[in-house]
This record gives sequence, structure tokens and C-alpha cells, in this order.
Amino acid sequence: MSLRKKGALGASISAFGVATIVLAYLCQRKISKQKSMIIGSRKMKFQVKFENRGILVTTRYSYIDIKTMTNSFKEKLGEGGYGCVYKGKLPDGHLVAVKILSKLKGDGEDFINDVNSMSRTSHVNIVKLLGFCFHKTKRAFVYEYMHNGSLEKLIYEENYFKLGCSHLGWDTLHQISLGIAQGLEYLHKGCNSRILHFDIKPHNILLDENYCPKISDFGLAKICHQEKSTISLLGARGTAGFIAPEVFCRNIGGISQKSDVYSFGMTMLEMVGGRKNIKTGVERTSEIYFPHWIHKRLELQEELGLQNVTSEGDKEKAEKMVIVGLWCIQTNPSIRPTMSEVVDMLRGGVDCLRVPPKPYLSSPSRSSATTSMSMAV
Repeated sequence: MSLRKKGALGASISAFGVATIVLAYLCQRKISKQKSMIIGSRKMKFQVKFENRGILVTTRYSYIDIKTMTNSFKEKLGEGGYGCVYKGKLPDGHLVAVKILSKLKGDGEDFINDVNSMSRTSHVNIVKLLGFCFHKTKRAFVYEYMHNGSLEKLIYEENYFKLGCSHLGWDTLHQISLGIAQGLEYLHKGCNSRILHFDIKPHNILLDENYCPKISDFGLAKICHQEKSTISLLGARGTAGFIAPEVFCRNIGGISQKSDVYSFGMTMLEMVGGRKNIKTGVERTSEIYFPHWIHKRLELQEELGLQNVTSEGDKEKAEKMVIVGLWCIQTNPSIRPTMSEVVDMLRGGVDCLRVPPKPYLSSPSRSSATTSMSMAV
């Protein structure tokens, strides 16, 4: 082959190589542009949803803001099923609790719903949402800071020695119960749309410096119209041990605000007993399920055998909380009181309350929850 032909062949190969590189660059640029357009449209989609639902009145923080206010997540306050909570401080010096979500659900729609639920509420017994972060895969809630933390830490006798605390006293327990009931009454009746919480339990009740209770964690909440008496769910939701029977067994009755009433009743009975409602490490099998054990003592008119009952006033408050709690966990939803009726019962005297029937069906225990249910423990 002559030098001229070799040169022409080399030039052709070089030109082909350059063309290939240019073509690859243009394709990559087009893909990147399309990708950025998709990401941009997704951001715009969520921005529009935030605006349409009136959520932008709540402060939206960047992830850098979140890192700054928590001092790079220095002090952990607690950890739950969906993430960790850290202590933080706003630029004006106000303390906050920052919940960083670790288990992300879907493409952000559920997160928007969570913010939507909380931004609709304004009540002394509902934790105040101060802001949120929605940045790529980083999502966080910024709440008002609760000095006494979760109710869960303060009601169980097994924690007293470990945490260096003692029984809260029946006046305080009664006031906490009444506050939770008033918060739920507000969610069910006081908002423009009814909000069903679906995860009332001691862990989700926060206490301020005066032990005023605040309902928190609206991750499983559902907003529904006031005129609807029942709602439909794709699957069971809630925490094992606190889920109303009709939520996992639909032939019992419709799912409604009475499902929250059941969870409240189970929560209040754990406050009364100073223990989990279902406890295997007990001396007698009759004590395994606390609601049945305490119901039997009421029926037989025996001493309730509860801790720190030192006066007639303590005895009356304890008995009232037991009776109201047992009414709330009745198997048939129609027999349970509404939260407005619960508030009236807790404010009234114990003499006008009658002992309810024994509740025969309980929520599945924490140890026997089936994998088919979508639980948030």
C-alpha cells in the first residue's frame, strides 16, 4: 500500500473516531438534559402540590439548615420505626426536635401528606410542626421541643430504676389522659377535615415541661371528610397491641374515628397498669393480658392493686381511668364512646360510670403481628 493510501486510511479512521466521540458526547448530553428535565419536573410537581395544599406557610428548610440546627446531629433524643430524633436550636435560640426519616415511603407523596396533616392542626395537645426539609432523598420534620420527652419513658415501672424516675402520680396521669382525649377530639371534630391518627400509643405522646401531652407522629394519619362516618384502607395500619380489631378484621365493623378511640383506651390502660397490656413474664397466666385482669377485679369489686394509690382521690381517678379505658377497647366499634364522650367521662365523677362488658377480642400482640399487615412499630 502506498504512503498516500495509508495516509488516507489513517485520516478516515481518525475522522470516524472523532465522529464517534462527538456522537457519544451529544447522546450523553441529551440523556443528561432529559434526566435533568425529569428531575426538574418532579421538583416542580411537588412544589405545586406544596403550594396547592397551603403547606408553604410552614417553613421549608434546606438540608444544610437541618445539619446546622442539630450541630451535625450531635444529640440524639430518641429513635423510632421511621427515623431518629435529634435536639436542635433555631437561630433565634428556640430549642426544637428534628426527626430525620430513615425509611422513605414512595416518591414523596406520603411525606407531603404527613406535612399536610400536621400543617392543618393548631391545638394545645397537638405537637406543633415548625418546619420540614424535602431535599432529594433527605426528609425531616422540625417540631417544637418537648422537655419531658415521650410518655413511654415515664409510665412503665420497669423503667423507673433505669431512668431514675418514679410514678407520675394519679393527678398527673389523669391530666395527661384528659389532654390526649382533648387532642383526639380536636382531630376528629375540630379541623375542617377529620383527621384519623391510626397510631396513638405512649411512644407518640410527648410531654412538655409541665407534663402537658402533645400528640405527635402523623405518619399513618388519614384525612377524610367530616360527613363520612367510615373510611376504606388498603391494609392494616398502626402498632401491634394498639390496633383496633376492625382494622385487621373487617367483618367486625367499619373503620372510623372509633379506631383511634380503641388505641387511646389501650394507651390509657398501660398508663394505669404501669406495664405493657400484654406481658408474658408474669407469675399467673391471668395477668398476661392486663385489660382482662383489671376487668375481673372491677367485676368482683376487689381492690385494683395499682401502684401509688395513697388517697381516695387517687383511687377515684384510677378507677375512672380503668372504666373509661375498658369502654374504649370494646370489640364492637359502635359500643365504644366518641372522644367527646370520653372527655366528658374523664371530667365527670366515677359514680356515674358503669363497668363495661369484658372486651373479648384484642389487637394482635407485638410478638404475634403477622407480616401481611403494614405495621409501624
